[in-house]
Amino acid sequence: MRVLALETSTEYCSVALWLDGAVIGRCELVGQRHSELLIAMLDGVLQDSGFRIQDMDGIAFGMGPGSFTGLRIACGAAQGLAFGANLPVAGICTLQALAEASGKPRVIAALDARMGEIYHAAYEKRDGAWITVSEPRLCKPEDAPLVQGDGWFGAGSGFAMHGKTLSERYAGQLQGADGSAVPQAAAIAALGAVRFVHGRGVDAAEALPLYLRD
Repeated sequence: MRVLALETSTEYCSVALWLDGAVIGRCELVGQRHSELLIAMLDGVLQDSGFRIQDMDGIAFGMGPGSFTGLRIACGAAQGLAFGANLPVAGICTLQALAEASGKPRVIAALDARMGEIYHAAYEKRDGAWITVSEPRLCKPEDAPLVQGDGWFGAGSGFAMHGKTLSERYAGQLQGADGSAVPQAAAIAALGAVRFVHGRGVDAAEALPLYLRD
């Protein structure tokens, strides 16, 4: 299974190749320069791997939530590449990518959405597969959906910006948090590979961003 992944939902830009479980990737802090650098980063990863886009089994991208402009860049690039190479695509939630990258079995993912709000979701890994405990949503940190039990790990910039409020909201339930965690293409690729293995890729025309704010 070979999967190309793109992620541009934050100030970081990353690309990755999933090659039967091995990952080749690049991630850079680019600010607002995703459109300038994404294709060059993609070309570099392909050259490192020795594969072409046509050799891929599918293209995965970070569908959101996140920066409006960033989501459109990843979606548009994934569509264009998939159309050209006749490949299926898979839009992967950036919050689930945070859970995947954390290495923890119970994750509360929260990205700073500005204006005093967060993008929030909760996931639990059971029998090797992620189960959505709380669906992605936009909310105030003090109104974040409650979860049951303890042993939860917080991941994402929401915990950097609203750590005190979220710690109070989940008092006694959090075993730790990483507010510096950002969605990256390596996790997008891993989650995309699962989709493609099970035949759950879609046509490029169906690739759409996930906007939680109008």
